[in-house]
Amino acid sequence: MHQSKILLVLTLFLITVVFYNADASTIKQTMEGSVEVTITYPDSVILGRDFTISALVQNNGWEDKQDIKFILTSPDDSILVNNGTLVINRLSTGGSYGGTIDLKSTSDAQLGTHYLNILYSQILLSHNETPLPATQKNIAIPIEIKGLPEVQINTATPESIFPNAEFPFDVEVISKDIDIQNVIVEIKSPSDISFRGQTTHTFSTITKNTPLSIHSQIVTNPTEITLEHKLPFEVSVKYADDAGTERTISKTVSLLLRPRTFMEFTTDGGIWLGNFFLAPYVSLGTIIGIPAGALFSLLIHRLQKKNNKKRKK
Repeated sequence: MHQSKILLVLTLFLITVVFYNADASTIKQTMEGSVEVTITYPDSVILGRDFTISALVQNNGWEDKQDIKFILTSPDDSILVNNGTLVINRLSTGGSYGGTIDLKSTSDAQLGTHYLNILYSQILLSHNETPLPATQKNIAIPIEIKGLPEVQINTATPESIFPNAEFPFDVEVISKDIDIQNVIVEIKSPSDISFRGQTTHTFSTITKNTPLSIHSQIVTNPTEITLEHKLPFEVSVKYADDAGTERTISKTVSLLLRPRTFMEFTTDGGIWLGNFFLAPYVSLGTIIGIPAGALFSLLIHRLQKKNNKKRKK
């Protein structure tokens, strides 16, 4: 008897986790004769998905119970009920019984919260022999129906780029409703732009509401340009959803490629002065070949920075 109870609890636990990554809720009710009723259901389901509601009855009273019934009904056609009745012919003192009811949200279900109704009834046996009048109770089960799982692609990029330099290209992928599996993130760039590192990234799982961040560096062609124009970058995400269906989403980002001005600051702290590049680790004394006018302008710029720091102090 003890082993059968353990197996029942494990079975119900396994049932409650197969809710397509929905968070499970529990309703507990105490009925006449110290009968504990526990109902476990998903907080939310996605339209077109199957789901399960489980029930466990524990007789903690001194007397047996019989004709225990769960009758589950749905108020509309958004949720279909399959075999919505559970029956326990007799439950002895100290005994327990569990069962499940299979349901499905229709593909054209109305989004929002729907209330299922469970009519629970039982008959108490006085001194384990004499049936007393049946008692019953209605239990409301709230189920929220959500739309198809939403997976978002967010990007963080500079407003514009220029030739012969590197720029950050950051991607964030977030799944708001479910865990997604077998994820492939691919970044496609124009032919005159290259990436430092990989452009295709694979992940076995992305957990619900846990952002995945990918940092990349794009490298522009050293060839100078005279006119500005936009370059399209496409980010695509392939994944398998909670039902095992393979899906693909994509996002296109346009970056403005413009001619480099006389002085440009790069993301790593370097400076372009005309056709000369001053790396962030190079001092003025080591620069050779920069025109006197450019060097003078740079010196003034650095002196202005020092004066600003002194004023702040």
